[in-house]
Amino acid sequence: MHASLGSALGRRSFLKGFAGVFGAGFWADHTLDALPLNTNTKSKPSELKITDMRTISIARAPGIHHIIRLDTNQGIYGLGEVRDGASKNYALMLKSRILGENPCNVDRIFRKIRQFGYHARQGGGVCAIEMALWDLAGKAYGVPVYQMVGGKFRDKIRCYADTTESHDPKVYGERLKARRDQGFTWLKMDLGIDLVAHIPGTVTHPAGQTLSGGDRTVHMFTGIEITEKGAELMGDYVAQVREMVGMDVPLSSDHFGHLGVNSCIRLGKALTKYNLAWLEDMIPWQYTDLLKEISSAVDIPICTGEDIYLKEGFIRLCQEHAVDIIHPDLATSGGILETKKIGDAAQEFGVPMAMHNASTPICSFANVHCAAATENFLVLENHAVDVPFWNDLVEGVEKPIINHGFITVPDKPGLGVTLNEEAVKQHLAEPGWFEPTPQWDKDRSNDRLWS
Repeated sequence: MHASLGSALGRRSFLKGFAGVFGAGFWADHTLDALPLNTNTKSKPSELKITDMRTISIARAPGIHHIIRLDTNQGIYGLGEVRDGASKNYALMLKSRILGENPCNVDRIFRKIRQFGYHARQGGGVCAIEMALWDLAGKAYGVPVYQMVGGKFRDKIRCYADTTESHDPKVYGERLKARRDQGFTWLKMDLGIDLVAHIPGTVTHPAGQTLSGGDRTVHMFTGIEITEKGAELMGDYVAQVREMVGMDVPLSSDHFGHLGVNSCIRLGKALTKYNLAWLEDMIPWQYTDLLKEISSAVDIPICTGEDIYLKEGFIRLCQEHAVDIIHPDLATSGGILETKKIGDAAQEFGVPMAMHNASTPICSFANVHCAAATENFLVLENHAVDVPFWNDLVEGVEKPIINHGFITVPDKPGLGVTLNEEAVKQHLAEPGWFEPTPQWDKDRSNDRLWS
């Protein structure tokens, strides 16, 4: 007799005897018959080992996205994604540190490698591995990831979609209205000072200073300020958009420009009557006291978080009530479990969690599982609604993935999706399909953080 079948029958005989003690109705025969069907006989979780890490890169989904695959000694694998703008080497450099580990020990491995991440894109490698570990653990045990991190609070995940900006408010309003017609129940707009800067008397800035402040100049150090006239004109712009989409739908805003604190307050007050859902990343997240100054002066929720790595930065913002909404990006905040911890910690201070996300469906479904399992979740971003092949990149889930503004939480093991090899190969940014990476097998150093 096959070993797996024998062990399954042995369990069935034992459980039937157990049921006899407690009564025939305790477990019906059809329930007992289903037991071996619900067990992944291809995997013995306690003996699972990571044997390899390989990558592919997908172009324009949007940006360039690196998918990692963790292989094991039992033939099952896990998928993760390095956030757009981050190097795949952030993940590959960690390969030698996880080879031979049991991927089901997700938190243990995460604590081993989390020191190699940092804020903004630098946490991308750690988070990609963490996603892939959960995918593997779920497949090994035959359960979806949301179940492994505590179960779900919702069956569908509300999404908002970024919408291409226009300097004409009527054009932008039509584009946002089209999102409502697609079924989106939460909208998002870019609202930069570039909308009014061409009008004299709206923005002051030092000669030669770009409105975005340049790559390395923090908002408060640029000398860029919006005038009362500029703030009023931006308010008029939003008024025309609101007239087209209505006041009943949440409308978030982002990308204001590198403004000083006083200008953020001036602009926030000018926009108050249009009841925006949040003002995002007005200044860098590190300046807790200044964010609190803005949020205390403005009656629109202040939101930040896409650049924060690990829970500690979020906890301080929430403890100080410096923001009204946190906005982690799971692909750099620490992965699935860490982001759930972030949401749970924020909930203790009465702060809800929206989720930043600009990724392929692999990372998007990692977000979906986390959002399903986090009670204070609000809404999930999607940057790829207008990418025609985005839905084709994966198989195993409902299509379209975003249906009338919501993603259905999958019940299949792990993340619940697999790559559509044929479709993905049409959009590779680099040649090759999960090619071997032996050059990363022995990249080691003295990693210990204590003496």
